[in-house]
Amino acid sequence: MTTQSQLTNNAISFFESCSYSNFDNSLVEMSKRCFMDGLAVIIAGTEQPALQIMEQVFTRIPYPNESRLLGKGSISMPVELTARWNGLAGHAMDWDDTQLSKGSDRLYGLLTHPTIPPLAAGLAIADKLGNVSGKQFIESFVAGVEVECKLNEVINPDHYVKGFHSSGTFGTFGAVTTASKLFNLNAKQYANALGIAASLAAGIRVNFGTMTKPLHVGRAAENGVTAAILAQSGFTANEQAFDGPWGYISVAGQTGQPDFSLATFAQPFSLIDPGVSIKPYPSGVLTHPSMDAMKKIMIDHNIQSNQIKNVRLFAGNNILGPIRYKIAKTELEGKFSMAFLLSAIIISGRAGKKEFTDNYVQSEEVQAMQKKISTHYDQSIEALGVDKIRSRIEIELDDGQNFTIDADENYRGGPDNPLTNLDIENKFDVCAENLFNEDQLVAVKSFIWNLENEEHVSKIVDLVNYS
Repeated sequence: MTTQSQLTNNAISFFESCSYSNFDNSLVEMSKRCFMDGLAVIIAGTEQPALQIMEQVFTRIPYPNESRLLGKGSISMPVELTARWNGLAGHAMDWDDTQLSKGSDRLYGLLTHPTIPPLAAGLAIADKLGNVSGKQFIESFVAGVEVECKLNEVINPDHYVKGFHSSGTFGTFGAVTTASKLFNLNAKQYANALGIAASLAAGIRVNFGTMTKPLHVGRAAENGVTAAILAQSGFTANEQAFDGPWGYISVAGQTGQPDFSLATFAQPFSLIDPGVSIKPYPSGVLTHPSMDAMKKIMIDHNIQSNQIKNVRLFAGNNILGPIRYKIAKTELEGKFSMAFLLSAIIISGRAGKKEFTDNYVQSEEVQAMQKKISTHYDQSIEALGVDKIRSRIEIELDDGQNFTIDADENYRGGPDNPLTNLDIENKFDVCAENLFNEDQLVAVKSFIWNLENEEHVSKIVDLVNYS
């Protein structure tokens, strides 16, 4: 069992021993599913307004060319800035996957978005180095996800509940681990990289619903790469970054106690157990069961949007806390507004790339529908715990009819009801709509499903270029 004094050393031991040669087929397959999904949402995110602003910021200075921006291959930046771009794009639509909790008292659906920080950092470095093979990339990516997820399990849930955004904080440790693997850092250098990263890791939830939320993930990728570069160059830090009263786990854990028994690196890998949730919708995973329930009740009873008098959603604080906007005015607020998310399902029957725009959110029909939807705290649902995402929807029609549905706890995209590989390919198609031609789509998918046999991962930057 890991103790506080052993946590950093155990992470370092895992870093040293983590090898593709020890991966089984299920782990390799899961890493490729995450790669496919992560790359899809990065590409979709490159069209978002936040990325337009970041491109303007980047191109105002003649930076040296090291690593090309995904989707914008004509623009090359220092590798750490490319990592920021990739990470910002990957979380810009909130469509990236979600870490699932292992500990019974951990908050289901409120841990990290595990794929994007290590993937964003890794792809930036792979383009800089040029000679990273598919097997090397899978090894470094899996290592990053594992460290990110296990450390986030250890820290007390108050880290998130009281305001930190763990995709920004612990995403940094995923990114620095992947970067350190690709840069071939030794154990001492990696220890210093973790120490540097611990002082860079940041992100607070006050910025949810704004461009700064995805910037947390962009900065996690950037900070991880920066920390690895500094450590490789001899920059020093405390080599026990997670331990002791001033270590990251204690300081960022607020007043609660960590659970070091959950630091079971690679026993099993978090990608396998408890797994990750790959999102069907570009919003917080906590909203997805309710959205699917809304869609089901509309179809089952042939309800039309103009028949609805009101909709009431009942849930516990695990949903009602973070999903906090009563009426969304922007698409970024819409990701954290049950009124908008249910309105999109009611009006359009879907909630995807086309619905998550300011024009759609601000349309008269959507704004009017949102006013018919309310959320309510339910003590009976709260009492069932936070190990699942639970909610209930009640609908009243203008003619007086009433319908009720409980959300399916085994929600679509979760480990008990996972998206198929074809589902993930179809999601990629939606994300790349109007950006890629059919030949590009075929080439990208073939590259990813064959990743372990590819000699140069940097080839992917050419395949996804649309600028």
